[in-house]
Amino acid sequence: MTVQEHGIAAGHVLLLRYLNRAAVLCEQGYVTGSAIDTAMRLGCGLAAGPLAMLDDLGLDRVLELMAGAAVTPAPLLTTMARQGLLGRGFGRFTRPAAPEPVAAMPPSSVGIVGSGTMAAGIAQTLVAHRLRTTLVARGDEQAAAARRSVSAALDKAVARGRLDPATRAEAAGRLRASVSIDDLADCDFVIEAVVEEEDPKRTVFAALDRVCRPGAVLATTTSSLSVADCAAVTGRPADVVGMHFFNPAPVMKLVEVGHTPDTAPRTTAAARALARHLGKVPVSCPDRSGFIVNYLLFPYLNDAVGMVERGQAGVAELDREMEEVHGFPIGPFALLDTIGLDVSLAILRRLHQQFGDPATRPGPMLIRLVAEGRLGRKTGAGFHAQRPSKGTSR
Repeated sequence: MTVQEHGIAAGHVLLLRYLNRAAVLCEQGYVTGSAIDTAMRLGCGLAAGPLAMLDDLGLDRVLELMAGAAVTPAPLLTTMARQGLLGRGFGRFTRPAAPEPVAAMPPSSVGIVGSGTMAAGIAQTLVAHRLRTTLVARGDEQAAAARRSVSAALDKAVARGRLDPATRAEAAGRLRASVSIDDLADCDFVIEAVVEEEDPKRTVFAALDRVCRPGAVLATTTSSLSVADCAAVTGRPADVVGMHFFNPAPVMKLVEVGHTPDTAPRTTAAARALARHLGKVPVSCPDRSGFIVNYLLFPYLNDAVGMVERGQAGVAELDREMEEVHGFPIGPFALLDTIGLDVSLAILRRLHQQFGDPATRPGPMLIRLVAEGRLGRKTGAGFHAQRPSKGTSR
């Protein structure tokens, strides 16, 4: 039996709150409606972005459902309804972006600082797209592990018929694994992919400022920290940009390109050019915690947790409803388990610190599970017992 809230199925309520938050983000003018839809569609594996979903549902129906679910509609929704824009009103917010003012070619050599899953996934993507790549790890063991990870991924590509053995050998030959950051001195573009904590990232950027040649682009893969804080420890803030890849990096098509007020247009253009060279879709946005996807995704996940805490829904039921009724590729609790509950908690806390939004205040249930060491798939238990992977939007 479907769990109900205010007489409306819990999954419908969760969906309405997500769509409403997207409308608020559109109204704020942070990015274009097209950027919102593209980011959420590609970053979360959805068939349609939230604004397109609002148009498909029709604002009259959406407002009717929100009234029944006690969801206060975004002012933009009521304004559009008064103007009679009930069917395709968001089309005016989702026009294609203007052409880039600065053209750029992809770099010929790229450096990566880091050796974890994201760093290795980016390295695999770079070498598969014919770019000389230098990966710098903190030790010999980590460097060797990253190389093994890339080699294993290339072997799988051969086994699946996606690469021939000669191309695989060429790709593997483009990767250099090192433990010295000085080996990045000749790279055109360097991507930091270390742990999602401020101090390690700032340490890396201070070292890159010392080592890298003038004009080299310095990118951070952060999804919740400040790009400007990384830039602040360098003497070249114009060269620093955010480049948020999604996991798994070889598969996910979206890259959020976060620019600070000091980021030069040529730097943003270079990051976008690299993303396109790798077969990705870059979406540009100003530097702020969460960019687009995490800003919308994590309040949605947190809201799902709150429903369970209040007894308004069950974990399995809500996952099933979001997947089977609303077409999400993975339910909110399965996604939290895949991302990692500790990672999710840290992102929510950062979002709450920056925006003070009640929707990002982590609930007691999530905090308790993390304290108990139930972190999701990596520990074998979270909201679910271990469950086969269906992908992740992080």
